[in-house]
Amino acid sequence: MSSRRYDIHIASSQRQLVDISDFVLAESSITVLFGESGIGKSLSALAIAGLIDPDQLSVRINDRKYDDYLRSPDLLDIRRNGFFVFQEPSSHLNPLLTLRTQLREGSLSESSTEKRILGKLWPGSSTSIAQEILDVYPKPYRPSGGEKQRILAAMAFKKMSTADSSNPGSLFIFDEPTGNLDNRLRNDFLDLLVENFRLHRTTVLLITHDYSIISHFTISYPDLAKRIVFKELMLDRGKLRLREFRPSEYLDWMADRRSRPRLAPQTTELLKLGQSVRVFGRRLLITRDHAGKDPSPLIIRKGALVYLKASSGVGKTTLAKLMMGLLSAERMSMQFQGMEYTETTHRKMWSERVWGRQMTMVFQHADEALNQNASVRDVFKGLPLKTAMDDAGTIKRLSELFEEGLDREFLRRPVKHLSGGQKQRLNLLRSLVLDTDVLILDEPLNGLDFASSVKVIANIEGKLQRGGGVLVISHNEEIFDALASRENIYYLHATA
Repeated sequence: MSSRRYDIHIASSQRQLVDISDFVLAESSITVLFGESGIGKSLSALAIAGLIDPDQLSVRINDRKYDDYLRSPDLLDIRRNGFFVFQEPSSHLNPLLTLRTQLREGSLSESSTEKRILGKLWPGSSTSIAQEILDVYPKPYRPSGGEKQRILAAMAFKKMSTADSSNPGSLFIFDEPTGNLDNRLRNDFLDLLVENFRLHRTTVLLITHDYSIISHFTISYPDLAKRIVFKELMLDRGKLRLREFRPSEYLDWMADRRSRPRLAPQTTELLKLGQSVRVFGRRLLITRDHAGKDPSPLIIRKGALVYLKASSGVGKTTLAKLMMGLLSAERMSMQFQGMEYTETTHRKMWSERVWGRQMTMVFQHADEALNQNASVRDVFKGLPLKTAMDDAGTIKRLSELFEEGLDREFLRRPVKHLSGGQKQRLNLLRSLVLDTDVLILDEPLNGLDFASSVKVIANIEGKLQRGGGVLVISHNEEIFDALASRENIYYLHATA
């Protein structure tokens, strides 16, 4: 099997961003690339695709100046015959053109597969919804993030349907294409990717944090075991390295999680949220079933992990912020630690009794949750801790999720200079050290590599064993389905 090999060096005026030798992509294969957020996966892919502005960053590829690389026949071939699906769909979509126009622009008009592709990405009766969406001018909140991701995927698959498998320039890069999709829609995307790959044998790079993709590929497509390659970008003694990621690393860990007995259920209720709340003119309904026909209050008991599911954009994060008192509801009722909280509860009650004292929340986006100009040490200052932490204590707690060998120099490092995965671990630890009765986790594995995800799960289990209650919002369904008991899984629905 032939391969593309790249030595990639990317730097800003302040620091080295990517320095990796032997970044290998097997041709006519699907390379699934894992690794923590901010480590350099997307930057490396953008550099290979010729999409970095040479006036903004200093780039060298295979010891060539980037300007020379941008003029090379190989890159011109990639641009002509490949496609790049951006992690943030809005950066690709033109707000001045309807989605239908963009789906048929330029070389995409040569493909006659649009109807079939949309039918796969919007299965069943939702196909008509896709046709309505095509007449929308994209804006930040319309259509939804998941719909934008599927539109971009449809563009890529239309392009792939015209690809020549004998042409090495047929490189298709998908950067986090399923981050806003539930497992069913994610699998629809993966199945369509494999279907097109079988037909055209293009070279595919799929960048993701979703390790459960391994299960779907392994179970559904065992015949492609040699054509679907799993790799992980990691830091090894300060140097980036691309390593083979054996599927058994994840699959064996999942098998172990499923085989472990769950904690014995406890009857003590910590929190009970009424079956519906009203906010922003919408009603959010909590149910026991995916179809939304069995309304139920959401109950968090001592030692229980509660898993809240819904499609992207329904309102899971909004509901969590209502429970924390960070948003004002039009109507809600919640019993928590002997107190009643409603839409009329004064903000002072939330701040004095709830925030960081009885309940805390880990927000989905660490960049928004952390002060970027603060140091690592400063992140833990001002927290309502029962016992203040000195530098030694802070390093000890950091070692629960970070690598060994941390020192006081790391404590002085500005948050803005950390990788995305390091920020997420810091974001998680800041709430874990508070050890409140209830912990809300919004996409806790977001941006983490596999080793860090394992450590986070171990910390969650430790909290449950100490009698704490945990509410999880996550697209990592396979992992949290294995951790949550059936009676602790809820679904959220939005109605007018």
